Amino acid sequence: MAKVTKAAAAEGMKKEKAAPPKRAAKKAAAGGTLVIVESPAKAKTIKKYLGRSYDVRASVGHVKDLPKSKIGVDVEAGFTPQYDVIKGKAKVLSEIKRAARSAEHVFLATDPDREGEAIAFHIAEEIGDSGDGRVRRVLFNEITKNAIQKAIEKPLDLDRKKFDSQQARRILDRLVGYQISPILWKKVRRGLSAGRVQSVAVRLVVEREREIEAFRPEEYWTLEAELAAKLPPEFRARLSKVDGQKAELKEGAVTHALVKDLDGATYVVATVDKKERRRNAPPPFTTAKLQQEAANRLGFTAKKTMTLAQKLYEGVELGDEGAIGLITYMRTDSVRLSTEAVDAARGYIAEAYGKDHLPEAPNVYKTKAKAAQEAHEAVRPTSLEWTPARVAPFFEQIGERDMYRLYELIWNRFVACQMVPAVYDQTTADITAGRATFRATGSILKFPGYLAVYGAKPPEEEAGAEEEAKENGDREKANEERQLPPLEAGMTLDLRRLLPEQHFTQPPPRFNESSLVKELEQRGIGRPSTYAAILENIQEKGYVEKIERNFKPTHLGLVVTDELVKSFPREMDLAFTAGMEERLDEIEEGNAAWQQVLKDFYDSFKDDLAKAEVNMRDVKRQEIATELTCEKCGKPMVIKWGRMGEFLACSGYPECRNTMNFKRGDDGKIVPEKEEDVPTDEKCPECGAAMVMKRGRFGRFLACTRYPECKGTKPISIGVSCPKGCGGYITEKRSRRGKTFYGCSSYPKCDFVSWDRPRNETCPQCGSAYLLDKYSKKTGPYVACPNKECGYRRDSEPKASETAPEGA
Repeated sequence: MAKVTKAAAAEGMKKEKAAPPKRAAKKAAAGGTLVIVESPAKAKTIKKYLGRSYDVRASVGHVKDLPKSKIGVDVEAGFTPQYDVIKGKAKVLSEIKRAARSAEHVFLATDPDREGEAIAFHIAEEIGDSGDGRVRRVLFNEITKNAIQKAIEKPLDLDRKKFDSQQARRILDRLVGYQISPILWKKVRRGLSAGRVQSVAVRLVVEREREIEAFRPEEYWTLEAELAAKLPPEFRARLSKVDGQKAELKEGAVTHALVKDLDGATYVVATVDKKERRRNAPPPFTTAKLQQEAANRLGFTAKKTMTLAQKLYEGVELGDEGAIGLITYMRTDSVRLSTEAVDAARGYIAEAYGKDHLPEAPNVYKTKAKAAQEAHEAVRPTSLEWTPARVAPFFEQIGERDMYRLYELIWNRFVACQMVPAVYDQTTADITAGRATFRATGSILKFPGYLAVYGAKPPEEEAGAEEEAKENGDREKANEERQLPPLEAGMTLDLRRLLPEQHFTQPPPRFNESSLVKELEQRGIGRPSTYAAILENIQEKGYVEKIERNFKPTHLGLVVTDELVKSFPREMDLAFTAGMEERLDEIEEGNAAWQQVLKDFYDSFKDDLAKAEVNMRDVKRQEIATELTCEKCGKPMVIKWGRMGEFLACSGYPECRNTMNFKRGDDGKIVPEKEEDVPTDEKCPECGAAMVMKRGRFGRFLACTRYPECKGTKPISIGVSCPKGCGGYITEKRSRRGKTFYGCSSYPKCDFVSWDRPRNETCPQCGSAYLLDKYSKKTGPYVACPNKECGYRRDSEPKASETAPEGA
């Protein structure tokens, strides 16, 4: 891409100073101005603000990328990347180039981050920048009329350093993924992948699981006294000291002996300490904190949170107002707020909640991240004019309740961040009884402050502490909100009963969406904009699974992680991965050259690759001996590794081909899982004997009961005749990679195949012999015509199999 010369830049600055910004913008529009953004929704909202004289088009994300079929990076030529037009984007790019040829000005208004800068650079390269300032960069953090017009009036040059940072990250990820993955294919299983950051995220989950497995619970006891003062309520106090030392009750016998000693003792209030406690308002949302709170309060995955936030940013239809961008840019690690936003919040708080909820000066928050882009703001509403109550009916009309809930969360957090602290009256009383001291703590909310807006649960920082307190049986911290009666030093209390209770220390909890994002953020692994993709990828690849909303590594995840850590200790190191993020930030800041950063990484990485090729354990060919014997030939059974993971196989293979699934018991013992054959009314096409339903490596099928004398088999019908009229029927099958598809029972004579489930219905629009059951992540299940030119579509009614009880 051609650079703007100093002379041209100086001339441009003179022209900009000579004409007022608004007149300059109008002049650009009159000459024909093309504005390019990423998404059609964003284009629609921006078009409304700019008017007819602007041509606003969407690139629909990236238009160029490294090729999928090869590594696409020439390491010997200074890591030169090969960028190809992404499949399916040629038409979009062609239309953009055609529109650019007749435009006097081209404004690249892609997202204000590294990915947006990369899209802008690739489009500029395709358009051809002659260096005359015709192609410029436009940045805005919110899609509002004011922000868009200000950005158009003050266009910028493209940011080469930001693009180089993105390019370095993309090349790094490609070098790691495309060079480690083939080794995993060879040594473990075809189709596996490794990722520079995703593999480290899996390592965190694996190491946490190993901590849980290695944990040995320890017994401890607590003792509480249920007491009554002169006035209600009755309350509980916890044993804190015995003989002046911190109480540590390890055994039941010691605890019960103490209970016997204290049962007849006199309980006297020794000291009462009353003080005011303040809980400060939480800062506005960064991307990571938004993902954590949406997980804690709303139960959203990181991916769902970012998808909904994207829509809120790009524009939501609000009746006659049309599409309105309701929040600022949602990928940010900054807690900065504009002066205008803070002033608007303070005005709203004074009017809605009263001046007693407003601090004397605005609350200012400092960004913790080293490389936070302070030009960005925190995630906040674009205008306090659009209150949750006002927009609720519009969200209801479009059936987006969850999007509304996320908007309400962002709104409440922003307003709360500019309010005064919540104030509590806290009372702590020490009570003596014989040789023991008990402590009771209670607090009363004296003034709600920010909790008037954001009071459903504590912010994510305190939520973690609260959960930790509960896990460790620390009721004193977990139940501080309880009330105490009026207490004074020297007051005698009545003992109602003593309550000894046995506990066991708990292992660290498994990561969930919120806590894994928090861990990644704290360790500096990845960036907030990548967390959602990381969490989705490690699940899709089968390395982790969710059990009751918590992440647990699969056996595949354990095996792959162990092998990667052994073969690539440097690349899998948490601190090293975080350090690479800092080097990428240095590129953006202009403090490091992108090619040198890649060279420093690759010089050691290529040596690790060569060693891994030779030394990585060959899991595919490994056989692990067991104590089990083959039921067919009596030889020992061994654990092998296949496409679908581990399985039991006879060591007498190939003479004996007996295999079966298994599971590991809590004690690690191998337990075979033999699937029972299901009787059917079908007859064998070879010998006429009865057939049973079996499950094989590619799904269910019918097999003759006389096997191995008769090897007759039949595929199982889904109740749909073959649309090609060959006389066969449609069966459910599984590909070599485990993906379900549908094909004709007459294969290979009939080649009908479909990824979507066919149904015996004629299309009412074009007469197609069948329709398809399809699924959209956005709208759920639906029925559609296979003929793309027809376009018939309707909502799907639930099938009987979906509504029948489990096991029916």
